[in-house]
Amino acid sequence: MSHESPRGSAIQSIQRELTAFARRARGRAAELHPDLTLVAASILDLLIERDGCQASELAEHFLLDKSTVSRQVAALEREGYLTREVDPANRRNLRLHATAAGRRVAGEAEAARRTAFTARFQDWSDADLARLAEYLVRYNAIP
Repeated sequence: MSHESPRGSAIQSIQRELTAFARRARGRAAELHPDLTLVAASILDLLIERDGCQASELAEHFLLDKSTVSRQVAALEREGYLTREVDPANRRNLRLHATAAGRRVAGEAEAARRTAFTARFQDWSDADLARLAEYLVRYNAIP
């Protein structure tokens, strides 16, 4: 009978829990804001944070296939949540920008997420919450 090391066991637990978290996040996205998928909300959030970017930057940032990004961008554009504009720095490129409607819907989605997270962590101590935040920042840091 093989015994896994404490480190291996912890990694297995982290993998399982992060997978469960991702599934739950995807499932709750429509519940929190019916107009936006989790990917669409993430794209809008990044466009707002960066004040616009190219579709290729979205694919790189989210580690998504360019065709996936293209479909999401087209859907957001159809909904009136983003626009494509010629990049003044390089007229061959298009930059994507959130519209006022996109900013509004992204703000609504953010408020719904914040309310859900606040409820989820209501019984956690401030120290535990700070520690989780620190660990998640560390985990998501790009090496």
